[in-house]
Amino acid sequence: MKRLKSTAHRGFKIVYLGCLLFVVASGVCGAAAEARLEVLSIESRFLKNNPLHDPTLRKIPVFLPAQATPGARLPVVYYLPGYGNNIQKSFIQNSNAWLKLTQKIADEIEPVIIAMVDGGTRWGGSQYLNSAAQGNYEDYVCNEIVSAVEALHAAPTHGVRRILAGHSSGGFGALRLGSSHQTLFDAVIALSPDSDFPVSHLPLVLVPAVTNVPLTEILKIAAGQSPMPTNGSLKYLFGLSAAYAPRPLPQGGEFSWLFDSAGNFRPEIWQLWLDNDPLTIVQKNPEAFDARQSIYLEGASLDEFRANVGAQKIYDVLRTRPGRCAFYEPPGRHSDNIRERFMRGMQWVFRRPLVDVPVPTRSR
Repeated sequence: MKRLKSTAHRGFKIVYLGCLLFVVASGVCGAAAEARLEVLSIESRFLKNNPLHDPTLRKIPVFLPAQATPGARLPVVYYLPGYGNNIQKSFIQNSNAWLKLTQKIADEIEPVIIAMVDGGTRWGGSQYLNSAAQGNYEDYVCNEIVSAVEALHAAPTHGVRRILAGHSSGGFGALRLGSSHQTLFDAVIALSPDSDFPVSHLPLVLVPAVTNVPLTEILKIAAGQSPMPTNGSLKYLFGLSAAYAPRPLPQGGEFSWLFDSAGNFRPEIWQLWLDNDPLTIVQKNPEAFDARQSIYLEGASLDEFRANVGAQKIYDVLRTRPGRCAFYEPPGRHSDNIRERFMRGMQWVFRRPLVDVPVPTRSR
């Protein structure tokens, strides 16, 4: 990988790693209608000294369509991957599918730039929130990544400038950051977003593999004194606890667990989770989104986490308020056809004719 240039911008360093791939249809460099991949490396000041000691140098894959010529101002999509996604493997080493999708969107809907956000942590994901138990990931996304990408590829000054999109935990992040940064993001595309926690999260919390682990062992794992849990649900709940129930400083990196030393469920900690639920937020806050924003919600009909239930409930609230919103329930399971579902959201945002997603296939 050849480093082309490095520049400092607003207190952080951007390393432009250049065009890695030029493959869409013909596979010939320089041919017409080809997307390309640039990879930015950002040394984050907001993640500096994060309590989990996670890397502060993050790679940001940026997918550019052929229409991204010098001086062009194209809308930018900031895409938040789901929990546990590895940016290097999913979007850099295996970038061809997203290159094809980027050019397809450009040719059939609207030329846009797609920037992939690395929000990974020791536990697997940050939920893209600021937290004393993990670091300031909301600031990192909204104040660093946006500036870094648009220092090289300026967004339009009017119309649809920026879209915040994501799947699963990324859909949660898109709703949360889109709500708290209403003037920054003009549209939100939330695919199977984490929401309606009593339906989507509580069943994961109450399984024996979680409730039977002694609190003393939980604390050792959280402190790094015991090995990382092999149980995926337990590790996932560690990440959610770090995002939703951080303990205040100076105990940075610690979070409150949902069960006490006797194994009793703690309603007061669960309430901290509910306070972070996008459904709770839109129900309680009539100004959760600005009327000028476009909000696209969806969830697959056979979603094993029932994310479709929460997405529809959020839509049912938002459709009673000023603004543009939609809900769609495609066939399939939680992670089926993610790229096709994302493209449908893009069609809706740009008011193009909508098409249904194809017969479900696994697409990560």
